Amino acid sequence: MFPTRILLAADGSKDARRAARCAAELSLKLDSELHVVYVAPEHPYVYASHGVARREDVKRNKDEDKQTLDGCVEQVREAGGTVAGNYLGAGDAAGEIVELAEGLRVGLVVLGSRGHGLLGVP
Repeated sequence: MFPTRILLAADGSKDARRAARCAAELSLKLDSELHVVYVAPEHPYVYASHGVARREDVKRNKDEDKQTLDGCVEQVREAGGTVAGNYLGAGDAAGEIVELAEGLRVGLVVLGSRGHGLLGVP
């Protein structure tokens, strides 16, 4: 009846921090696994640059995206939750979240109402 898996879609925003606390509390109360996903935007590449400079930009972007995900996981832990799995996606946030939710067979997706990502409502 209650979800055995919960997916928190986070982006590091203020609302996502609230959602992390909510997801942590829900997972504890419902005895559910909690998974966290951060879907990074596709980073624009400067096509005029080549070689080392471009590789450094790609690495820097990936490192920043991983830090954002790690921060989201830490927010869950600070709220007393345990993270069963964390996932880093890129591109279409809605599509990535739905695909992961289906793959993990989650019963509930938690996300903030407004954030930095593409799912924010104006």
